[in-house]
Amino acid sequence: MQINVSARHGHLSPVSQEKIVAKVSRLQRYFNQITSLNVTVDFANTSLPAVEIIASAEHFHELVSHESSANLWRSIDGAVQKLEQQLRKHKEKVRDHKHAESTRRA
Repeated sequence: MQINVSARHGHLSPVSQEKIVAKVSRLQRYFNQITSLNVTVDFANTSLPAVEIIASAEHFHELVSHESSANLWRSIDGAVQKLEQQLRKHKEKVRDHKHAESTRRA
């Protein structure tokens, strides 16, 4: 899985980038077919840093989550949490769909 971290209108230190990669890499637990994660931190409004995470997966459309708050780490945690919910929901739909097909045939 590829993880790209970038910043707009500002700069992220290497330590911050490593922490972001560590937080975002946990998402593979929820859906193991994720091929890449693109994390963009936007510092256009310095009091409200915005975080956008785009997850690309095999045979599935891209999942996107946005979050902005007064603290950078809260923004990252919020965006990761939103993406976790989307991944859980998708995985549940896939499981339920397969289960429904097997019960119809029986």
